[in-house]
Amino acid sequence: MTKTILIVGLVIFGLNLMEAQEKVKWYTIDEAMQLTGEEPRVLVIDVYTDWCGWCKRMDATTFSDPAVAAIMNKHFYPVKLNAEGKDDIVIGDRTFKFVDNGRRGYHEIAAIVTKGRLSYPTISYVDEAGKVLEAAPGYKTADQFKVYLTYYSGDAYKTKNFEEFNATYNADL
Repeated sequence: MTKTILIVGLVIFGLNLMEAQEKVKWYTIDEAMQLTGEEPRVLVIDVYTDWCGWCKRMDATTFSDPAVAAIMNKHFYPVKLNAEGKDDIVIGDRTFKFVDNGRRGYHEIAAIVTKGRLSYPTISYVDEAGKVLEAAPGYKTADQFKVYLTYYSGDAYKTKNFEEFNATYNADL
């Protein structure tokens, strides 16, 4: 009987821990742009497609990491952007549309935030004024991604380039 109570207690405790782990709160790009007008933050835009295996892996590993989620929710406005999404996106007085381009098209916003390099996944960093600071293509592990998050969560990106920052980055700080 005591063993049963102990096992049930451990299972419930384990489930509570899993629920307590922070998840990324994703916004649409228009929601994030509105929010940054109220409280300026850098937007972290995950540019993905439905068919991209590495995009799915980043969702399952990097974006599921509780430390990554905590940093993203505290310092950024995280945005999910389907590069092949067909819905119009209105930001301010401008409407961005899907561009039909043969077998696969792309969304105008995806072309802007990736600086025209439509590869997936790409994580773009956009300041409160809508300026694309960087478009970093390719899968990133949680540890690799945390370097970018640290760089853009403070003022480091305003005074040095990413390569300089990365050369002196210490994850233990």
